Parts: sequence; structure tokens; C-alpha cells
Amino acid sequence: MTVPPAIVTLGVGALDTARRVQALYDGAQVHGLQGRVNEADIAYTELGAHLRELYASGTPIVALCAAGIVIRCVAPLLSNKGGEPPVLAVAEDGSAVVPLLGGLSGVNAMAREIAGALDVPPAITTSGELRFGACVLNPPEGYALASLDHGKRFVSDLLAGEATRIEGDAPWLDDVQLPRVDNARRTIRVTPLAWSGATDELVIHPRSVVVAVHASATGDNLHERVLEAARVQGLAAPSLAVLLAPASQIGDPVLRDVADALHVALRFAADSEAASNAADMLRQTLRVPHTAFVTDAPIAFAAAHAPLDPATVGRARGKLSVVGLGPGDASLMVPAARAALTQATDILGYDTYVKMAGPFRAEQRVHGTDNREEMQRARHAFELASAGHHVAMVSSGDPGVFAMAAAVLEALDEAHADAHRAAWSAVELEIVPGVSAAFATAAQAGAPLGHDFCVLSLSDNLKPWTVIETRLRHAAEADLVMAFYNPISRARPWQLDRALDIVRDLRAPSTVVVLGRDIGRPGATLKTTTLAELQSSDVDMRTMVIIGSTTTRAFNAAEPRRTWVYTPRWYA
Repeated sequence: MTVPPAIVTLGVGALDTARRVQALYDGAQVHGLQGRVNEADIAYTELGAHLRELYASGTPIVALCAAGIVIRCVAPLLSNKGGEPPVLAVAEDGSAVVPLLGGLSGVNAMAREIAGALDVPPAITTSGELRFGACVLNPPEGYALASLDHGKRFVSDLLAGEATRIEGDAPWLDDVQLPRVDNARRTIRVTPLAWSGATDELVIHPRSVVVAVHASATGDNLHERVLEAARVQGLAAPSLAVLLAPASQIGDPVLRDVADALHVALRFAADSEAASNAADMLRQTLRVPHTAFVTDAPIAFAAAHAPLDPATVGRARGKLSVVGLGPGDASLMVPAARAALTQATDILGYDTYVKMAGPFRAEQRVHGTDNREEMQRARHAFELASAGHHVAMVSSGDPGVFAMAAAVLEALDEAHADAHRAAWSAVELEIVPGVSAAFATAAQAGAPLGHDFCVLSLSDNLKPWTVIETRLRHAAEADLVMAFYNPISRARPWQLDRALDIVRDLRAPSTVVVLGRDIGRPGATLKTTTLAELQSSDVDMRTMVIIGSTTTRAFNAAEPRRTWVYTPRWYA
């Protein structure tokens, strides 16, 4: 399974069953209703919206609740039977496992796995599965049907009494109870060659073909030229597994677009292997038994004798994702950040933040470091990514706010002048935003950042204190709401008081102040006070300090009893 399932719970009574299901799938996480299942890995606020979001993203769903609830939640999205992810309903106590959707994407196989772990029979109702013991129209990863519609008619014929024979390598069918006859008219054919349209055969394509594209072939209409070249050679497009290009072409957006359009992995041959044409590139790169279809052309094909693992062909373009984890609560991590963490081969970051980002799969490599090693960490990330790894560099909050994105870009900027680091420029770099500590604290308090504001770090580790004082004075004079990062530490206990002295010279004692400590993490506290009452002893390094402008207001709400803070969007 390429995407781990989401195991969705509504109450703590289902948590034990959820953890048993989770143990079956690497990378699976338990999703719990916020306020009810605090021990879950990911929190959600509304079941219907959450299930629809998971379904729309193609995530397999194991919902520990009544089947009817799940059906009603996802019903508005049901349209494409061939493209739906597996969806199962499992009783909270594990006494029933019901596959609901995704018969062509492995739901019944999942049902059997989960039922086996829970020691109950799966409630499978698919006629083909019940008769043959497996879904013939759901070949394992590495294989693709030539035609789903024709496949349905073919299986219907088998259910009606027709026999079949198998041509080609289909080991997963060895234990399937198909009606087999050596001279049967119906044939299950496993081949990379295109289906002729014959109605008496079910064609399954192994994803075993590498298409090599020499540098001279890149350019406009490459996608169409690859498909036409495959057609001329009699190859089926679904049998393509890898697009191979010279390493000198890493970063070419045309190649990325073509690989995406063909639904294949994009890999690169070392410059020494690129040779003079595409066929030479295949011969020098493909290390498994194969059949060549073109011997001398800018586009060449080779079909392996079994489905290909793209990782065995050439190397990938490396990727570095700089990820913001948000303030610490898993429910406040943006989906793009979670996706980058799931896809990464290597995780880098300050130890504390790396632990926040987990759990990780056994094969993912974790590189935790001290918090003061930012540039070394950035350079290490580029070294890994330039070797073909997908690296996730983690920061708390937003990676672009006093965090790792700037260090990563600084390292890349420095590399331009270093010939030994030229490969860093070929790395695919993305910055994935996150919810900053200032925004998380502001949201808890209400809307203190509702008008113009600034964020300032009071740490003088990377800039002189005189610069901090100048910026504080100008921000206070400009009547900006101010959010202080790194407000105080044991090494510099005097700086917050000095900063407050500057602000108090320019702001009224009644100015509203919000203190948020560990917002988004266990033990979080929120306090509303005034500039006159604020003491440096109320603050530590894990506190976000927000000082309001002259227009910032605080008021007490009757229900629930609490204080709300906001800065109006207008000035008098």
C-alpha cells in the first residue's frame, strides 16, 4: 500500500482496536475527534468533513463506527468506482470488519488483513471474491488492467461458467480459485504489449518498461512523442514504469511534466552512463534481465521480465522540503507538511522538533541535531538531497519565521560560488508553510493581530542588541502590535525588561498584553494582562509575548467565561 490508511475514531472506546489496526500498516495514524480522543495522533473537529477530505485525497479510510455513518458522510463524493480509495467500517470493539468502497483498489484485501488481526471473519460480499477468493480486477502493485470495463465483462463470463487459461507471469493468481482449462477460449494475458481489443482475453500489463530519453529528444511535445514511439513498438502506455534521462537534464520541468502525465517515476542516469544515445543509456543503467525494443534512437524502450522497482533504475532527483510543523498540536499541522514528512526518506532538524514530527516509518532515517547547528544542518540536508534523497527539514511554527528556511536558502546562495556544491542547485526545493507561534497565540486570544503588526526576536545571538532597541522604538512609535519571539532566557535575563522600558516610554500602562506559553502543546497557558502589570518573571523562552497597539481591546465574555482580545481593523 503506497498511502497508509487513516484510522478514524469517534470515541476513546475504539482506541484499543484502532491501535491494533494501526500496527498492520507502516505510517498509519489514528485520527480522533477533538475533545473526545486526546490520545489520537491527529485531531479533527467534524467527522463528515474530515472523511470527505480524506476520501478526496485518495487516503484509505478505516472508520471505527457504524457503516451507515461512513456511507452518509462520503456519499456526496461517490462518482468514480475505478478511482475510489479503500473505505472500511470496523466495529469499535473489533467484532466486525465491513469493506464499503474500493473493490478495485484493494479494500477486500485490507478487510482480510484487519479481520485476521482482530480474529473475526471479514464481511465480504463481492461475488468474484467469494467465488474465486480474490479480486481478479485488482492486480497487485506493479500491474495495471488494460481495460476495466472489459475486465468486468470478462469476470462476468467466468462467473457464468466460462473457463480461462493464463499466459505470462502472474504469481498472485497461483492461489486464486479460477476455472482453468489449458485450451480455454478465455485467456488472462500478462504482457507489456498493447491489448489488441480481443474480447476473449483479459490483458494485464506489468509496469516493467523503462523509456529512456536522450538529451537530444527533450523539448516540446515530448509526451506525445513518447506515446507514439511506444505505439510503434507495440507497447502499452500502462506498462511504462520509469522515464530515464541524463543527469545533465535534472531540473528540466518538461521531464517532470512528462513523467507526471505518464504516471511514471522520473530517474536519471549518471553522465558517464548517458552515452551517445538512449539505447546506450538503457544498456548501461538497467541491471536486470530485459528486452530492448529500440537499438539506436533518441527515445528507446526496454522491458524487464517483471515489474520494476524504480529505485533500481538510475537515481532520483533529490528534493528538500523545509517544513513548518506549526505550534505543536498535530491538528494544526497543514496537510502539505504531513505529506512531505510521509514521503521523505530523511528527516533533519533540532531533536525536539524531530520528535514532534513523528512517528516515522522504520525505513525513514532521522538526523537530530543541537538547536545551534543551523548552517551545518542546512548543508547536510543539501548533501543528502543532491545524492537523490527526499529530505524533510523540520522547524516549529512557520519555517520562514526565525527558522530553517532562511538558513537553507543562505546555504544554497553560498553554494553558487563553490564548484564542489554545484549539484545543490539541481535539488528540488520547496518551503512548506506552517502556523507560527504568533498566529497560534493570537488565535487563542482572539484577534490581537487584526491590524498592522510586526514580529521581533529579542535574541541578540545573530544581531546586535542596538539593532533590537532601534526596531523596538520604531515599532512602538508606529503604533504596531508587536509579537516577541525569544523574549528571555537564562543567558540574557535582562533583555525583556530593557525592551519593556522602551515600549513603556511610548505606550500607555493600560496597553493590552497577551502571554501564550506552549500554545499547541501539552500544558499550554494563556494570560491577558497590561503593560503596567507585566513582569519579566511571567515570561520564559517558551512564551510568546504580544503587546497591543493603542487600539487593541480586551473584554470579558459571559459564556464561556473568558477574556477576548482584538485589534479593530479601523483607526479613529
